[in-house]
This record gives sequence, structure tokens and C-alpha cells, in this order.
Amino acid sequence: MMQAIGLAISSGAIVALLKIIAIDIILSGDNAVVIAMATRNLPKEQQNKAIFWGTAGAVFLRILFAAIVVYLLKIPFVMLIGGVLLLWIAYKVLVGEEEEANIQSQSSLSKAIKTIIIADAAMSLDNVIAVAGAAHGHVGMIALGVIISIPIIIFGSKLIVRVMEKHAWIAYAGSAILAWTAGEMIVSDQNFQNIVPLHGVMEYVLIGAMTVIVLIAGYMKTKQSTNSNMKQSA
Repeated sequence: MMQAIGLAISSGAIVALLKIIAIDIILSGDNAVVIAMATRNLPKEQQNKAIFWGTAGAVFLRILFAAIVVYLLKIPFVMLIGGVLLLWIAYKVLVGEEEEANIQSQSSLSKAIKTIIIADAAMSLDNVIAVAGAAHGHVGMIALGVIISIPIIIFGSKLIVRVMEKHAWIAYAGSAILAWTAGEMIVSDQNFQNIVPLHGVMEYVLIGAMTVIVLIAGYMKTKQSTNSNMKQSA
């Protein structure tokens, strides 16, 4: 399958694909909620149709947006800006400031499909930026990653949420993947390299430092929020 879309089967390609799938799962939990909310008032026989066509439209738009972002990342300093934005997204994953879905249920098949597509597009900016960075400019890699991860998100979202709530380290692992991808985007920006020339191990030191800073900042913010909530409830 990877050869069919022009991807060489190498350890680097496999790692990039796994990163894309992980990013999709980490950042797309709310998108599964959108599907449930938009289709809950439909007759049972129409719910599956709405989920199928709505998801198909959302997948197409997500791949299209990611392809556009891949092109935009070639513009000077956009890779750097995208990396900084992705660092912020990685931080938000830890402190629980992801956007919330506020979707009305629909009573017609066409409206439910449109709601799923529009809501997914509106909520997927962070996902698109992260995936485009992880794919290193390969649209085929983005398409394959999205095609694999979307069914996992739709059918396994509740399980994923339960596991992440039970095991806090998963959120930190996900945030680390995002922060590391952001660091790679920043240090690979040619204009950044012209200002701060880095080579070899120093690139990984800087990427690692960014990742650690995000994790520590997220941990401290989460701990602060927890202590504040305990004081209020006391």
C-alpha cells in the first residue's frame, strides 16, 4: 500500500507514519464527539450513512488542507511559525485546553453530513499543522496516515478517551510527540538555520530542550490547576 502511493518502505517512513497516526488520534477525540452529536436524532438506518459520508468528506478536506499547509510550509519562516504554533498546541494537550464541540443534532441526513464535515474542518487546524510537519512534505504520507487513523478515531474514540483518562502518561507521551515534531519543524526552517546554524547532535539537543520545556510547563500548569480546584472544593 505504501508503494502504491509512492512511499519508500524505510524505517524513516514508518516512523513518520506512526507519528501521523498518533497525532491524529491525540488531537481528534473531539471530532468523534461531533459525529455522535450530529447524528443522534437520525433514524438508526440513516446514522451509518451520515457517519460514512460525513467522515469521507471530512477526510477529503483534511487531506486537502494538509496538502495546502505542506505547500505553505515552503514559504520563508512559515515552517518556524508553524513549529511555534505546534509547541503551543502540545502544551494545550497537557493542560486540557482543547477546543470544545458545540454541535446541534440534526434531523435530516444531508444536514447531519454537512454538520460533520464543517465541524471537523473547523476543529482540525491543529491536527493539520501537526500532521503536515510530521509528514515532512509528503502528501501521500498524510493521506495514508489519515485513512488509517480516522476509522480508529470513529470506532475507538470512547476507549481512547477512557484509557487516556486512566493513564495520565499517555497525554504526556502524545504531547512529547507533538513538541518533538514542532522542534523538527523549527530547526529545519532554512531561515532559522541561517540565524542559528545548528548541525548534527546540536539539532537534537535543541529539539529535546523544547520538548522538555513544554512537558514541564504543562505539568506545572496542571498541578497548579489541580491544587486550585482542591482548595475551592475544601
